[in-house]
Amino acid sequence: MPSLLGIDSGLTVTKAVIFDIDGTPIAVARRKVTQFMPKPRHVERSMDELWAATADAIREAIAKSNRPATDILAIGATAHGDGIYLLDRSGNPLGHGILSLDSRARAIVDNWSNSEVANQSIALTGQVPHVSAPSALLAWIQNMEPERFARIGHFMSCKDWLRYCLTGDVGTDRTEASTSFTNVRTQEYTRDALGLFGIDDLHHALPPAARSDEIVGAVTPEAARLTGLCEGTPVVAGLHDVTASALGAGGYEQGVVAVIAGTYSINETLSTQPQVDPRWFCRNGILPGTWNNMSISPASSANYEWFLDRLCGSDQERVEAAGGSIHALLGSEVDAALARPSTVLFHPYLFGSPYGSAASGSFFGLGGWHDRGDMLRGVLEGIALNHRIHVDALREGFAFTHARLAGGVSRNPSVVQMFADVLGMPVTISQKDEAAAWGAALCAGAGVGVYTEPNCGPGNDKAPDRIWKPDPARNADYEKRFRVFREIAEAMTPLWPKIADLAPSQP
Repeated sequence: MPSLLGIDSGLTVTKAVIFDIDGTPIAVARRKVTQFMPKPRHVERSMDELWAATADAIREAIAKSNRPATDILAIGATAHGDGIYLLDRSGNPLGHGILSLDSRARAIVDNWSNSEVANQSIALTGQVPHVSAPSALLAWIQNMEPERFARIGHFMSCKDWLRYCLTGDVGTDRTEASTSFTNVRTQEYTRDALGLFGIDDLHHALPPAARSDEIVGAVTPEAARLTGLCEGTPVVAGLHDVTASALGAGGYEQGVVAVIAGTYSINETLSTQPQVDPRWFCRNGILPGTWNNMSISPASSANYEWFLDRLCGSDQERVEAAGGSIHALLGSEVDAALARPSTVLFHPYLFGSPYGSAASGSFFGLGGWHDRGDMLRGVLEGIALNHRIHVDALREGFAFTHARLAGGVSRNPSVVQMFADVLGMPVTISQKDEAAAWGAALCAGAGVGVYTEPNCGPGNDKAPDRIWKPDPARNADYEKRFRVFREIAEAMTPLWPKIADLAPSQP
């Protein structure tokens, strides 16, 4: 039976998912990948460990599928976007990969933001500089690690490293190419962008860009030995995980805002003309002549996971040991908190924010009479309210009538209703598990002719079982809460850097 392999490598877990060509997941295998934080604001991983973990996950997924590897028609990969993975001139890893949660380049971005570089960047590349952009990280390496900088043979994204390990081919796709160095109008690389960021010496290291569904190589004998894949299996260029998530969730189209509540608060909509604004990234879409407009911040469900890990650890161990789910246990506490008035507000800025890299997570309105359910409600509402900031920005530039929600929190109906009430628009949820991996698999299927285009695969329907509509009374309450949420954040904006300076970062 023909199938497709989608690889999805996030910030903590790398996954291999085998799908039937009708979109049904056959087998999923996951492996955790170690994060290293050697200094404040430095978030890294071993490139070799990532590949070994991914190869192991592929081998397990094939075994779990109970099908021969010869059934796999093609492979597509997606992974966390931005960050940087370096090869030396011999094609070997050059230090650890740097993740998109890294903010070591804060000072460089602050300097750019206070100069003409920011305005020139958005006019040329369609986005303002940010701390995890390849441009900022490469500039930091040039300043702080000049010997490493001089040895760079190629720079690439996370999914491009996995593609290289599978095929031996260096390259990227159009969506990933536009993270720093493409002209927003021509959608092609421009040397002017390298010059703008002071790294023109790296023109030789730009990875060639292909369409996401273009076959760019085949599984090598060594990769076949490690993964259990068949030598020669076609591999497509793949795509940035923001785009893959929207594609796999069925929200990759005009007139829809795709809301992905994952580690990042991802909010995106498609257009057929470039439109730039400091509040969103205008990046290449999958097809030439399309643009993916993304308003994002690292401020979504990772805050909920942090709360569970740090403040619910004993309950989590007890429930999981009994075969239960911590989410089910806490769900009743959240529902009870939602049924009563609350002053608790939480700004989900533990790992980043729309208010600059110095912002931090914070509870406001917390009293001694509040319990864990009230705090959890505040965390979940804070996540939704932060998504609202990004969706409101996109609403000013693009026309869309409903939101398509994906991510772990979308499995809780109360939270989906919360998003509808907070956003003030109908919300549908994806019926597709492993949306990002499915987006990568759709590109693989299009590459070998199973589908006419990545957006035309089966199971990628736009008619989910249920629509959550905003409740007028709750929407009015959230409008009030949203105004206070923003007022607090704006008042804190000049204070957050002072708080950050209480524990200065190492260079």
